[in-house]
Amino acid sequence: MTQKREFTAEAEDAGKRIDRYLAECLQEFSRSYLQKLLKEGRVTADGTPAKANYRIRGGENILVDVPAEQEPEILPENIPLEILYEDTDILVVNKPKDMVVHPAAGHYEHTLVNALLYHCRGSLSGINGVLRPGIVHRIDKDTTGALVICKNDAAHRSLADQLAVHSITRRYRAIAHGHFKEDAFTVRGDIGRHPTDRKKMAVNVKNGKPAVTHVTVLQRLRGFSYIECRLETGRTHQIRAHLASIGHPILGDSLYGPKKCPVPNLQGQVLHAMVLGFLHPRTGEYLEFTAPLPPYFERLLKILS
Repeated sequence: MTQKREFTAEAEDAGKRIDRYLAECLQEFSRSYLQKLLKEGRVTADGTPAKANYRIRGGENILVDVPAEQEPEILPENIPLEILYEDTDILVVNKPKDMVVHPAAGHYEHTLVNALLYHCRGSLSGINGVLRPGIVHRIDKDTTGALVICKNDAAHRSLADQLAVHSITRRYRAIAHGHFKEDAFTVRGDIGRHPTDRKKMAVNVKNGKPAVTHVTVLQRLRGFSYIECRLETGRTHQIRAHLASIGHPILGDSLYGPKKCPVPNLQGQVLHAMVLGFLHPRTGEYLEFTAPLPPYFERLLKILS
């Protein structure tokens, strides 16, 4: 059984190649996989099959016919991991930029899960299935920082329970557009899937769930602000959507902010999961880990100071 994905191209998308447009709309698929669908005639623009070099006009209806795939075998890969902590129950890693956490259709290699399968030699929780072994929470591909992995189902259940009651400490660092009036404030607004743009989340929509982000300004930069965001809840794209909703999107976030990044060659949003704290699933001891800022983030702070 195939899955139909439908989009209406915006005027601002005019001129883009359709393979690039689809890569932005369907981030769960790799660009090479989307080009394969185009080659197979599974993508139409206003009802006409589109080739990979088709240029978006704006306003046309794009329909993507995604074939059902058999569950693939996810293979271990010897990818280096920056380990912040490890024992027999859990593993805390500092995820690098441009790494997807778990495999998805059309993207089954070079993910964090591939690296974990090699490193942990099969000792990973199975609650989330073969595509997400050990994964109890995730961060976006271009977000860096601390992530906890569960090596067994008991650890997974414990961490999932802590996530459900919002007792896990999660503090992020980001660079946001503009300057804030206050040095510390809280953003509240239900977050749910955007009503028309399925690749985005939106604030204060009908299907939204409560979301709270506490923001502290650490440094005022030239045209930007270096901030810390403490999550009280953990909705998809929470910090990105909340900051965009108050007119201060994260630098480099083309999904929620300006399409053209003011900093050349910057890839993705400047967002880092710096501090992660939770109760150890076996001992009950509170543990807290800090992932150092990545070099690119440090360089940006110097450039913008």
